[in-house]
Amino acid sequence: MKIAILGYGTVGKGLVEIIEGNKNKRNIQIEGILVRNKEKYKSSKYNDIITENIEDIFDKEIDILVELMGGLHPSYEYLKRALENKINVVTANKDMLAEYGDKLVKIAKENNVSLRFEASVGGGIPVLKPLTESLEGNDIESMYAILNGTTNFILSKMYDEGLPYEKVLKEAQELGFAEANPEADVEGYDAARKLSILSTLAYHRRVYWKDFYLEGISNLDMKDMDYAKKLGCKIKLVGQSKKNKENVTGFVRPVLVDNNSLLSKIDNEYNIVVLNGNSVGELSFVGKGAGKEPTGSAVYADLIDIFDKRISNIDSFMQEKIEVEKTISNNCQALLRFKSPQKEEIIKLIKACVDEFEIVEDNDELVIMVYANSEYEINNILCLIRDKGYCKESRKLLKIS
Repeated sequence: MKIAILGYGTVGKGLVEIIEGNKNKRNIQIEGILVRNKEKYKSSKYNDIITENIEDIFDKEIDILVELMGGLHPSYEYLKRALENKINVVTANKDMLAEYGDKLVKIAKENNVSLRFEASVGGGIPVLKPLTESLEGNDIESMYAILNGTTNFILSKMYDEGLPYEKVLKEAQELGFAEANPEADVEGYDAARKLSILSTLAYHRRVYWKDFYLEGISNLDMKDMDYAKKLGCKIKLVGQSKKNKENVTGFVRPVLVDNNSLLSKIDNEYNIVVLNGNSVGELSFVGKGAGKEPTGSAVYADLIDIFDKRISNIDSFMQEKIEVEKTISNNCQALLRFKSPQKEEIIKLIKACVDEFEIVEDNDELVIMVYANSEYEINNILCLIRDKGYCKESRKLLKIS
């Protein structure tokens, strides 16, 4: 099997090491490696096949093109060209799949070649293959997940060490866990793209990532952590989706989770995906969500699947988009924070709207845990408080079980 690799960063090097370490099992020949700056790799043992010119890659006879560059362009154009030339493709690029998965799957199908992307979600966690193969006899009803190691690292540090967001973000950047521009991670875009891939494969309709309710972690402060501890909870950036009759409900947002829940045990760079099937019940997949070896392992597994001619059903990317409802319509809880001198008025209004609530704090700010029939009910309460002039700004943090 002859392959070429686009990108020779952390994951690319991890893949090459795994290929070298398994030569006695599989004969995989690396024919070319595309990089931005060849000069950086002049001491590499692969220097003679490293190139800055994409034409050098396409001039070679290869069975599989492995894309590890990231970003939308020119990655999309390279993969489109490969598929149209009947070259199998393996990618770890969740951004591109979330945006152009429908187009790439269609081209792959038309040209009778494989498109594999296990490493795009959850790093080394094997979740896409079980979802499309082992669980094909199940109707997946819902899922929830922690899908971003950067935000999980930040939230773990804030909670465990009492450090403010800005300080932990800087540390994460220094350690290489966060990019210089961390927006995609901390605002929830990365997790939403991964959730859209999972949801598309699970519900057999295309679920677009921008249709989810998105809320990042950059506005969380140490008081949020203090209140979470007081309630016996942690705060996690969670992606959740649920299939309804006509649509999908889905979000990526910071939420409170009980200390005795499975999600609370997932810290630092670890990820988790929990699927609920109508026959199998609840299944959990846990592991490192990023890194040289875990992600390289997932890419290698895709190579072997193509080599062994294993077929995976990814046609759901070609289906019509399904509508996504952003607000939870069933029973839910939320921690509400108000900075206002009109505390009594706020309490009276909440008491008139819901049957159950708990005052968590009543000092410099009023903090109330509300138990409601739906998130719509909670949002209506906040609108009433704002419209009556009791409090111009409030904060809401959902609790999930």
